[in-house]
Amino acid sequence: MKKLSLIATSAMGLEAIVGKEVKDLGYECKVENGKITFEADELAICRANLWLRTADRIKIKVGEFKAKTFDELFEGTKALNWGEFLPVNAQFPVIGKSVKSTLASVPDCQAIVKKAVVEKLKSHYKTTGWLTDDGPLYRIEIALLKDVATITIDASGAGLHKRGFRVDQGGAPIKETLAAALVLLTNWTPDRPFVDPFCGSGTIPIEAALIGQNIAPGFNREFVSEDWHWIGEDKWNLARQEVEEKANYDQPLDIQASDIDHRMVRIAEANADEAGLRELITFKQMQVKDFTTTKEFGVIVGNPPYGERLGEKKAVEQMYREMGHAFAPLDTWSIYMLTSHEGFEDFYGKPATKKRKLFNGFIKTDFYQYWSTVRPLRKKTDSE
Repeated sequence: MKKLSLIATSAMGLEAIVGKEVKDLGYECKVENGKITFEADELAICRANLWLRTADRIKIKVGEFKAKTFDELFEGTKALNWGEFLPVNAQFPVIGKSVKSTLASVPDCQAIVKKAVVEKLKSHYKTTGWLTDDGPLYRIEIALLKDVATITIDASGAGLHKRGFRVDQGGAPIKETLAAALVLLTNWTPDRPFVDPFCGSGTIPIEAALIGQNIAPGFNREFVSEDWHWIGEDKWNLARQEVEEKANYDQPLDIQASDIDHRMVRIAEANADEAGLRELITFKQMQVKDFTTTKEFGVIVGNPPYGERLGEKKAVEQMYREMGHAFAPLDTWSIYMLTSHEGFEDFYGKPATKKRKLFNGFIKTDFYQYWSTVRPLRKKTDSE
């Protein structure tokens, strides 16, 4: 197995969580803005794609070099060992971006990288004719930042937030990667109740169920790198076997999901059913103001309406007030709400224990955290 430079890309604000996930897989990593880099072997590509709940994509860094001119970009790209990665018949579209760099024309940069890769492959495979492109897909990206060119190959295909079981989504669904992060940022453990009172299409409770039973988020989908000959079917089979062995399907879960819209509840049920998790989640149509429970030491996680649309703000603020009244008696529960409304705490009626800045797509939000004031009694062990 050879050592590769791998990158797990991340949404802004989630880098530390992705970094912890990479470390939990057993790889030392470096956390940077928007990405987590680590050195690992081919098997790590399979494992990272299958297991990382909060990363956006897995990429292979082929090379990095200074490029202020098109000649430097061409020669730097051509010098890389493309034959290690791409077969002679590879499909390799090139995408790009340029930030604060001399080479600002992205289409020109893409064309030059494409030409350089073609030239290197012709030399490597000792051919002078046209290269066919009827083989596996290798999407190459040229990213220029302050005149440094980083060239990567996407090893995921569709973004990792696409778990493979969303039947429908309704209006503006939260990404699965962010939903998983919200759950991981709480103090929830699988032996405690979990509630999402704004479930929408069911993304948060489904992610909680996957986490609760330690089911890999990529268990139900395919990845572009499964077709790459140099990784091989054996490594993918080994990684998928690990996924099956580590899942705890016998872990009982108490997860409740509700929404004011009965149509969204049906969509959430369908998505949970497609994921094979329907029996683990109790769905119901309900307004948040009607929430009551006799259970203790639970966790509530919600992505309520933000009131950003014209005419919605007053109704949303009233709903925040009603939420505060409904949750006020829950002193053993911890409550976590994501919203862009800067006056949330005022309407909820209580300052948060902690706030964390996150982005829901391009919307700047805060994750308001209300930690329980009563802790569960520690269970005695048999030796005590």
